Amino acid sequence: MNYKKKSIRDVDFQGKKVLLRVDFNVPQDKKTGEITNDKRIRAALPTIQYLLDQGAAVIACSHLGKPAATYAAFVKAQVKKGKTEAELNEDMWKKSNAKLTLAPVAVRFAELLGRPVQFAADTIGEEAKAKAAALQPGQVLLLENTRFNAGETKNDPAFAKELASLAEVYVSDAFGAVHRAHASTAGVADYLPAYCGFLVEKELTALGGAIDDPKRPLVAVLGGAKIADKLNVINNLLEKADTLIIGGGMAYTFLKAKGYEIGDSLLDAEKIDYCKEMMEKAEKMGKQLLLPIDTVIADKFDAEAETKVVASNAIPAGWQGLDIGPETQKLFGDAVRGAGTVIWNGPMGVFEFAKFAKGTEAVAKAMAECQGITVIGGGDSASAIEKMGYADQVTHVSTGGGASLEFLEGKELPGVACLLDK
Repeated sequence: MNYKKKSIRDVDFQGKKVLLRVDFNVPQDKKTGEITNDKRIRAALPTIQYLLDQGAAVIACSHLGKPAATYAAFVKAQVKKGKTEAELNEDMWKKSNAKLTLAPVAVRFAELLGRPVQFAADTIGEEAKAKAAALQPGQVLLLENTRFNAGETKNDPAFAKELASLAEVYVSDAFGAVHRAHASTAGVADYLPAYCGFLVEKELTALGGAIDDPKRPLVAVLGGAKIADKLNVINNLLEKADTLIIGGGMAYTFLKAKGYEIGDSLLDAEKIDYCKEMMEKAEKMGKQLLLPIDTVIADKFDAEAETKVVASNAIPAGWQGLDIGPETQKLFGDAVRGAGTVIWNGPMGVFEFAKFAKGTEAVAKAMAECQGITVIGGGDSASAIEKMGYADQVTHVSTGGGASLEFLEGKELPGVACLLDK
């Protein structure tokens, strides 16, 4: 995939209407609907301010939550109460998804931007069309949740064309959604010239540079629970990296593949042969593949479980590994600190429990101390490094867990492929 794309720096926006795809899928309090974290809105502000300064009128669009899934659950509940599906109509759809409106987001958006933000209660309906047509340079309009239209997730050409008709230029700045071939992330680019905003540009430069043009040695750290989620990531990074570090729950299947006893630790029995193949591949290619040499084990999966540290080849029956041990923390930490480039995706243990967060914190600290390029691939790793206070001491923390994972797999991302190449 070519990740070198034209950006908003390459366009004259004076007097133009811009359809801007942002990621305003923000967490909200379930009872009050209050936005509990506005980081994603803040992340979009530099691009929006630049567009406005350049004389553009900005029509922003985003998804919020999963309206179709919310409605399906609502229908199920209503049917249980004796309603027939025939009785459930568009009003019911609106009622079930009332909490997924972007109206409150428009209010917070205006506060953070420091200027008025108009809101359209639809995406391609009469209100959206009228407000978009009347929008003047320097003004901002936020459309209703794109997923309120069934055509969004189906990448329906008719919906994409209607959405594109509101503007003259398309700008993608929602990296967290570029791995989805949806109408507002990819389809609209069939009808408008498409560029990346500052956020997407930063992500592509950081991730693309780390993978394709790294300062050596390149060290990749992979953790998390399931090997199945990272099959292609492991394979791709083994090709690219000088050292591949495997921690977290997925490490125990590798240890089992080495013939070790792993007690009641997490095991993906169907992937044992795959782990053997990867270890053999690393050896043939002369790559270093590091696994835990000691493990923090627990007698149960519980924050207050009894714990002890054992060698990774000696986990007793009835016990399970929930974090890497102190010797492994040093081994992994030294490899990370000595890297020219590090990519990290996935925690080293059950970091949500304080007793089992030390391994993840050791890697986070080593990332902060590394003098090379340090990239966090979103998801739990991003949450962990922010929670532990090291986020401002690394080169880049990705805003898209799913998108960054697919990037690391070497997959083509639809919302990137559709943008104009440099």
